[in-house]
Amino acid sequence: MKRFLNYVTGIIPAYGMFPLIFSFIFNCLVYSGSRMIAGGWYHHNIESSLDLKLPFVPQFLIVYFGCYLFWAVNYILAARQDREQVYRFFTADCISRCVCLVIFLVYPTTNTRPEIMEPGFWNQLAGWLYSIDAADNLFPSIHCLVSWFCFLGVKDQKKIPVWYKTVSFVLAVLVFFSTLFTKQHVIVDVIGGVALAQICFWLGEHTGLWHIYERIGGKIEKTIERYKEGTIR
Repeated sequence: MKRFLNYVTGIIPAYGMFPLIFSFIFNCLVYSGSRMIAGGWYHHNIESSLDLKLPFVPQFLIVYFGCYLFWAVNYILAARQDREQVYRFFTADCISRCVCLVIFLVYPTTNTRPEIMEPGFWNQLAGWLYSIDAADNLFPSIHCLVSWFCFLGVKDQKKIPVWYKTVSFVLAVLVFFSTLFTKQHVIVDVIGGVALAQICFWLGEHTGLWHIYERIGGKIEKTIERYKEGTIR
């Protein structure tokens, strides 16, 4: 255990481990838990006429699925900042999921997915996605929310080169398009996801809410350090 923790904390500092892991777990709980609770409730369709005109382009599934790697890399980079910035970022992330949970339960939404009749790899892949991912938990889009957080989490880090910040911005925008052209989301979902990320990031940066998260994470951080030192076996 000591050797493993030394290896991991060489990549992610001890104070970044709990916020990073909890972020993943809480995201899964919010998404799956709200679906379990509200899955059978009435869902509002908030498609616009423009949404209905957008083409179905299943090739965008490359971006839609590939963004998980983007998320993993950038959230690890966010967890490698100095201690205060780590807690500010992940406090914002946590607040955003709390808001998502409330919205998913109070105002469940859905959309109209295309009927996939044509054969082909991309159409089959889209059909598989639709079969495992119901058309709910759409507003705000967590795909867009997390992708924008990925950009916000690196944009002010001095150690990260400008080219990578630019790549992160471009990838985030491509994710926005992917959610629309795969018909997983509608335009309002994208706007809602980006706006929520921006608001929560501001709260994390400009309020003292991060101290609450820090008090919880600090206790776990000390336990990790004690394991590394060998005082806990």
